[in-house]
Amino acid sequence: MSSSDDDYDIAVVGGGPAGLTTALYGTRLGHDTVLVDRGGGRAAMMADTHNVIGVTEETSGNEFLAIGREQVQSYGGTFERGFVTDIDRDDDGRFRLSVGDDELRADRVVLATGFSDERPDPPLPRTGKGLHYCLHCDAYMFVDEPVYVMGHGEAAAHVAMIMLNVTDEVDLLTRGAEPTWSDETAAQLEAHPVDVVHEDVVGVENDPDSGWLDALEFEDGTTREYRGGFPMYGSDYNTGLAKGLGCDLTDDGTVDVDDHGRTSVEGVYAVGDVTPGHNQVPVAMGQGAKAGLAIHKELREFPRSKESVARDGPVADDEVPAISPELMATAVAHEGHAGGPREEANREAAAETPRADDD
Repeated sequence: MSSSDDDYDIAVVGGGPAGLTTALYGTRLGHDTVLVDRGGGRAAMMADTHNVIGVTEETSGNEFLAIGREQVQSYGGTFERGFVTDIDRDDDGRFRLSVGDDELRADRVVLATGFSDERPDPPLPRTGKGLHYCLHCDAYMFVDEPVYVMGHGEAAAHVAMIMLNVTDEVDLLTRGAEPTWSDETAAQLEAHPVDVVHEDVVGVENDPDSGWLDALEFEDGTTREYRGGFPMYGSDYNTGLAKGLGCDLTDDGTVDVDDHGRTSVEGVYAVGDVTPGHNQVPVAMGQGAKAGLAIHKELREFPRSKESVARDGPVADDEVPAISPELMATAVAHEGHAGGPREEANREAAAETPRADDD
């Protein structure tokens, strides 16, 4: 159990959908949890939220994340805006996280540090209104619309062919780079109605009212109409902390994890876009939930094992419940408490419960 303001059961690094969900599960399952987030991230860039059941399309990424932070805090989780520069392991097996000039300690660490998309060179359309990074999130918007795919590797070639599932106007823009896709992929491209354009982009035309992309201008003087498209130049995974802790990485640079987010280092978990798999909000949330459940099974006090009871005797009345006094006070004052909040606890907790900023 935590014993000070800087001492936690679980420390989550990264406040995207995966990190928020892990922190939510950890807190609601009775573990003192801190979430440290530097701000930004791929989810914060979302102009609209797609493919998340129960979340309306017009919800922006920043709104989605702000609501998540408020949820975690409403159950007693701690949110800190900051950047974790280093994580060390003490002799007692607990972790020490450096956050600016401060230090936090925790029994378990969850890395939800994500990745950054490699951006192509300008000129480019506006992000979210012609420049999009998630095929499975945004392909629906371009049904029966002219679309480009930027890139010169295997991924770009395959995404261009995939987009033929929703539209018959797909161009693959190499922007003057020599294609690096295989001969087999080249043969596939030849068999699909994808126009490969090698000239570089020199200008962008946007709709003056909506701001959406209208067309791209090329160095040969031609102009091609597009409503949007996808750059495919790879990902820069934020694995510095994972490497520092000694976690194994996969061949593609992600953190190697099992089905519940466990890394090769005991006590260290990783979830979300920094791990292998689909980079999707619902997938990240599912990973966060599974990690939260797995950590709970490791940290929960009860039931005690047969060996522990034989060694230390039966559980005493004053040892239960295992939840910390701070989380208990928040729980009994919460609107979701059985039968409604206890009024006396609610009055005391109302002035103390922190609120997330709405940035």
